[in-house]
Amino acid sequence: MSLINVQNLKKSFGALEVLKNISFTVEKNDVIAVIGPSGSGKSTMLRSLVHLETIDGGTVQIDGADLIRDGVYPKPAQIKAITGKMGMVFQHFNLFPHLTVRDNLEVAPKLLKQEDAKAIRARANDLLQKVGLADKADVYPANLSGGQKQRVAIARALMLNPQILLFDEPTSALDPELTGEVLNVMKDLAEEHMTMIVVTHEMGFAKEVANKVMFMADGEVVEVGEPQSFFENPQHRRTQDFLRKNLK
Repeated sequence: MSLINVQNLKKSFGALEVLKNISFTVEKNDVIAVIGPSGSGKSTMLRSLVHLETIDGGTVQIDGADLIRDGVYPKPAQIKAITGKMGMVFQHFNLFPHLTVRDNLEVAPKLLKQEDAKAIRARANDLLQKVGLADKADVYPANLSGGQKQRVAIARALMLNPQILLFDEPTSALDPELTGEVLNVMKDLAEEHMTMIVVTHEMGFAKEVANKVMFMADGEVVEVGEPQSFFENPQHRRTQDFLRKNLK
């Protein structure tokens, strides 16, 4: 059974059809790089998986449970339970500026009250160590670089032990010299078999780390393939044109 199963996903903003019958599957341990031109629906698709966008039609199953079936959502408690299996990392970090790095990690687990404060503190410290920021635990976000903020955001997304991590262009707000430190953390997660969907413009990451590449254009999934064949022998003209413009 696929960890994520998306069938005929549709989404419009007024008269603008943003997603047109999107269908794809994600298996456990997949790292899927989603690429394509701006405005192709990549971020909307990703946000719909965690119910940050409501969907107009189609079916989305997460770990066998229906987030939406044929355009109908279940009760809010079920939606919350299903989306809780996923963590999301945003383009602009979305850290709480008034909280320290450690407090940013601990706030959600404490609100959910699923374990005691000592266990939450231990995991926060472990994750900050993992992303190379153990020495920044008591620092506020304003005193961090963009790359450090994004690594904190990744650690925060991991605090609730998600089965799946979603990344919405995690390096596009960063200077080039800071991009590498974030991609290295993501590469480490891939090597640890974390299931990830990554909307990205980083072709190197898509080539080297992803095991599948999904190309979207005009609200549609145009082509999906494993990286070597995708980049060396794209099948669709739109894919070929995009890669010609974006592979330097």
